[in-house]
Amino acid sequence: MAELLQIEDFKPHVGKIFRFKGTRFAFPLDRIIGENQPTPAGMKRQPFILIFRAPKEHEYLPDGIYECEIEGGPTHSMYVNPIQTPAPEWQEYQAVFA
Repeated sequence: MAELLQIEDFKPHVGKIFRFKGTRFAFPLDRIIGENQPTPAGMKRQPFILIFRAPKEHEYLPDGIYECEIEGGPTHSMYVNPIQTPAPEWQEYQAVFA
């Protein structure tokens, strides 16, 4: 069984490009939400959310499971979905790890 991904697996990749295999999309990892939070009792890892930021386009990356190739790093499989983004020039996406 593969180990659960942790915040530490992604911290070095903030600002790097993640390429979503099978699509034309590639976005930088903008930030990680959940850092410096305690691990809740009974959980196997500290929950966290990766936030990717892309320029607003007519077409967007549909939600789904993608193999994500990290610029200069490993590839991880994760569920990614677009999220409500207040800034009119940006579209944000998230990957939630609970």
